[in-house]
Amino acid sequence: MKNRRLTARTILITLCTAALLAATVLAAAGCSVVSGVSAAGTGGSVGTGGADSPVSLPLPEKSAYVVGTDISAEDITDFYYTYENINYNAFYQRYRFYAEDGKHLFFHETRERKDDYGPATEKDTTMIGTFELTDEEWAAFFDFLKGGKVINRVESAESGDRGPWLYLYWKGDPSEYQQFSFESAGTVLAFEEFCATLRDSR
Repeated sequence: MKNRRLTARTILITLCTAALLAATVLAAAGCSVVSGVSAAGTGGSVGTGGADSPVSLPLPEKSAYVVGTDISAEDITDFYYTYENINYNAFYQRYRFYAEDGKHLFFHETRERKDDYGPATEKDTTMIGTFELTDEEWAAFFDFLKGGKVINRVESAESGDRGPWLYLYWKGDPSEYQQFSFESAGTVLAFEEFCATLRDSR
């Protein structure tokens, strides 16, 4: 009986010693048992206010980001729509929506080279202008983008195609997720009509 009690005591002492050793090893490795996050390999605190700051992680990368879900109206800094025909009756159209100095602005440029081949250049410009948008106009612009997606930019996207080529620049972009596509072909047509109406309104 005495030997059994001695054996149990020996096992208990061994387990306590092993637990203490494991805790010592974890502390030496810089691991936090409470948070479960290792400081090693993360560069220390993720936040900007020191060890006591709340953790602020960048938006995780994925195959695509959806406007209206992952990207808000306040996140948008710049949007480009470009269409170009370099064949006979060359034509070039660019629309740009962007935020600058607390304002929302719209830029448009039309180039036409009738009865001739392109590309149309600046000397072929027939309409150009920039003006500030109202809050309602900016909201309408954003509504057209809702449901659209941005994917990682492919530099060859513009080769051999008339477009439209669409690029969206936004806060929180984890890499170069700037190549945009509307939710549907019908949305593209409605957006083009909206831009033409805006262009002719000033």
